[in-house]
Amino acid sequence: MRLTTARRSRAIGAVAVAALAIGAGALATRQGAVAATSEGLLCEANAQQTFSLTAGKGFVSTPDGNTILTWSYGMSTRGFQLPGPTLCVESGKDVTVILHNDLPEATSIIFPGQTGVKADGNPAQPEFDTGGSLTSLVHPAAAAGGSVTYTFTAGKPGTYLYSSGTDVRKQQQMGLYGALVVRPAGHAGQVNDRADSAFNPSHEYVFLLSEVDPEVHLAVERGEPVDWAAYNARYFMINGRSMPDTLAPNHASWLPNQPYGALVHIRPYDAATNPLPAVIRYVNAGTVNYPFHPHGSDERVVNKDGRALQGTSGQDVGYLKYDIDVKPGQTVDALMDWRDVEHWDPVTNPVPTQLPVITDQLLVGPDTWFSESPYLGKKGELPSNITSLNECGEYYHVAHSHALQQATNYGAAFGGMMTVFRIDPPSGCPAN
Repeated sequence: MRLTTARRSRAIGAVAVAALAIGAGALATRQGAVAATSEGLLCEANAQQTFSLTAGKGFVSTPDGNTILTWSYGMSTRGFQLPGPTLCVESGKDVTVILHNDLPEATSIIFPGQTGVKADGNPAQPEFDTGGSLTSLVHPAAAAGGSVTYTFTAGKPGTYLYSSGTDVRKQQQMGLYGALVVRPAGHAGQVNDRADSAFNPSHEYVFLLSEVDPEVHLAVERGEPVDWAAYNARYFMINGRSMPDTLAPNHASWLPNQPYGALVHIRPYDAATNPLPAVIRYVNAGTVNYPFHPHGSDERVVNKDGRALQGTSGQDVGYLKYDIDVKPGQTVDALMDWRDVEHWDPVTNPVPTQLPVITDQLLVGPDTWFSESPYLGKKGELPSNITSLNECGEYYHVAHSHALQQATNYGAAFGGMMTVFRIDPPSGCPAN
């Protein structure tokens, strides 16, 4: 049963913490069983670099029990999803995107950062009505069955937003957006053309950040005008999900229209066995800045808006950043690794660490992520009434928007634009 704004449930903080633990438990029990694609970037890619998308409508769910009508792009062979598919292409090669429109009004796609875009063979350019008012930033597909074909040559390697260019404020809020990943020709394991942007292909992630005002969506569902003066975002999402759903694997069965998870899962840097960092591709499809950061680590920013950060003579000007402020429409590519420099070893690093007794520790409910050890890979003893969600001494830390209202579900903390980074011991976990 769909809950309208007036009937939605609002979880209090304690319930949200419990949901966090439940989400982690679901994650922990699945780690050894799911396919490799259960985490990380899921690319839509093919040799022809031709994609058929359909703009349509469907419902998405939020962790507090609400169900919201949403518009989005989906692969024409599969149907509706939020966000739109992540399109992966190679720099310098031709790209074709065929848009079919099942919505009750005209819609389109713009590709910021790409040049020479054509719509049905003509240069893509704004369109106006007979009175001179702008109707679309690019030639659209007509309502209820229209189509248009966009072509361009993929530009510089990096990450880009694609979104509606028609009635932009409403249609982008309704969900018409997705991520475009352009890979360097011949160097798919790099963010850009620089060798120092190499990453571990098994640890590649997109964080497509967005917001939802359910009143806008309810007005569209009812065919009523939108009161933009009363706009108030209540849900904040990573890849079309809010915490704790962000922890669920890709293609979770209980989120049929929200296929992309947002858990980051890495191992500490090791020169011999794990020398390359993870990459996180941040994309802002919202209306305000999203200051996103993980607890406990910096990330190295190497690209912005599909451009490598380098000086006029080609020198690297990337930088470490604890809080990455992603502006509306902007993309930021960041490399992230974990340096296990203080890993416990009984011979080489027998650091004495005194933990407080169990009675002085805060253990949340019946579950905890705590391993009763300050060291990766070492598990201690927990009381028999505590279920440990820490499998092999791995470490979890929260990553979220630092604008704390964006880390809520309809005002209830903790939720929204939040996820978890999992760092496994240097030797990995036996179940993985």
